[in-house]
Amino acid sequence: MANSTLPTNPVPTNSPPMGGSALRPTAGSISVFGQFSWTYLFIYTVLIIGVIVAILPFLWMTSASLMTYGETALRRPIPAVPQWGNYTEAWNEANFSKYFINSLIITLVTLGGQLFTSILAAYAFARIRFAGRETIFALLLSTMMIPAMVLMIPNFMMVRGDIVPWGSWLNTLPAITVPFMASVFFIFLLRQFFAQIPNELWDASRIDGAGHLRFLMQIVLPISRAPIFTVIIFGFTGAWNDFLWPLLVTTKEVWRPLMVGLYSFETEAGPQTQLLMAGSMITIIPILIIYFITQKQYTEGIATSGLKG
Repeated sequence: MANSTLPTNPVPTNSPPMGGSALRPTAGSISVFGQFSWTYLFIYTVLIIGVIVAILPFLWMTSASLMTYGETALRRPIPAVPQWGNYTEAWNEANFSKYFINSLIITLVTLGGQLFTSILAAYAFARIRFAGRETIFALLLSTMMIPAMVLMIPNFMMVRGDIVPWGSWLNTLPAITVPFMASVFFIFLLRQFFAQIPNELWDASRIDGAGHLRFLMQIVLPISRAPIFTVIIFGFTGAWNDFLWPLLVTTKEVWRPLMVGLYSFETEAGPQTQLLMAGSMITIIPILIIYFITQKQYTEGIATSGLKG
C-alpha cells in the first residue's frame, strides 16, 4: 500500500494563537484607545469649565436676589435666610407692573415689524428678479459695517422731529419701535435660506396658478421654520434687553421699559444690590420662557427642513 496521508488544512502562520490571548487587543489598539480617552477627557473638561464660567454670574445673581443689603455689601456667597420678599419689594418699588407691560408691547411691536419687513425683503432678494437686485443687496449688507452708535444721533434727530415733517415722536411708542423694525442681519439670514428652496416647487406652484404671495405663505414659510424661529429668538432678546435707546427718547414713565426701570434702584447712597438683582431676575424670566418655547420649534424646524432639488 502506497504511503499516503490524509489531507489536512494547513494552519496559517499568521493566525492568532488559541486561547484568551486571541481576544486581547494589540498594543497599537491600546495606545489608540488611550489617546482617544485622553482627548475626550480634555474636551469635556474644557466644556465643563466653560459651563461653570457661563453660569456662575447667573447663580450669583440668583443668590444675591435673596440676600439682605448687608449680606450683599459683605459679598456673602449665599444668603443666611432667603429673603423672598425682595421680589415683591422690587416689583412694587420700581413700578414694575407698568414697565413690564411697556416692555411686552414694545417687544411684540418691534418683533412683528422685523418679521414683516425681513420676510418680504428676503423673499424679494431671493426669489424675484429685478434690475439692480444684487447691487442693492450688496449695499444693504454694507450697512452692517456701520457701528450702531454712529446711527444713534441721526435716528434721534429724526425722532425728535429736526429733519422730518411729522414732528416729534419723543415719549411715544413709535420712537422706540420704528427705528428697529428692519434688520439687515435678519434679511440676510432669511434670504440665504429662501434662495436654497428648489425652483421645482415654484414651477409646480405656478402650474396651480399661485403667485408670489401664495407661494410665500403656503410653501416658503412652512419649510422655513428654523430661520424664522431664529429671528424670533434674536429679535425678542434684542428688543427686550434694549436700554440706551429707550432712555434717550423717553423723559417720562409713559413708555419706559423694564431695563430703564432697573435704573431706579440706583440711589445717591449707592445701588440697592439685593433689589437690583431681584429686578434683574424678573426681567430675564420672559426671555427664558420664549427660549424654551422656541427651542423645541427650532429643533423640529431643523429636522424637517431638508430640501432636495
